[in-house]
Amino acid sequence: MVNKAVFLDRDGTINFDTGYIGDAEKVELLPGVGKSLAELKNIYHFKLIVISNQSGIARGLITKEQVEQVNNVINAKLKEFNVQIDAFFYCPHHPDFNNEELCKCRKPEIGMINEAVNKFNIDLSKSYLIGDSEVDILAAKNAGLKSILVRTGKGDTSLSILQNDNNFPSFVAENFSKAAKHIIKDYTGA
Repeated sequence: MVNKAVFLDRDGTINFDTGYIGDAEKVELLPGVGKSLAELKNIYHFKLIVISNQSGIARGLITKEQVEQVNNVINAKLKEFNVQIDAFFYCPHHPDFNNEELCKCRKPEIGMINEAVNKFNIDLSKSYLIGDSEVDILAAKNAGLKSILVRTGKGDTSLSILQNDNNFPSFVAENFSKAAKHIIKDYTGA
């Protein structure tokens, strides 16, 4: 069976970005995220895949275990909305701390997207990416995905950078709820 997916950045897109989140107790979902993810998955049957650069690991600021604890808390918080993220992919590398040639996963590269495509048999032509940074939008373009930039997190700063570079997302949304509404409208043609 071929699936469609919504690829999601994590920090600043689905949860508040407090910078290299290592304390799972500080995880807080952004407004509207739980309800919107539930609608995308339970009504429209999108796979929900987080793809996140976590360079804090390479920098020695957080551990892989802490990243995974944060991911687990996100799914625990989403349970109250009757939804779960299908998979969390993250890149622990940073070119200042790792061999750049070894890393094909760090956005805007599409290694994490390709891994998800292979694992879940995803049709990228029917899939989307929501993120708050220019690397999210560039990763979407590199993978042939429709891209939605949310103005939460680093969204406003990223929009300026993208505009200066003449790289525009498919859609700009004020928040996650509006991003999900755009996907549903685009997907259903309504």
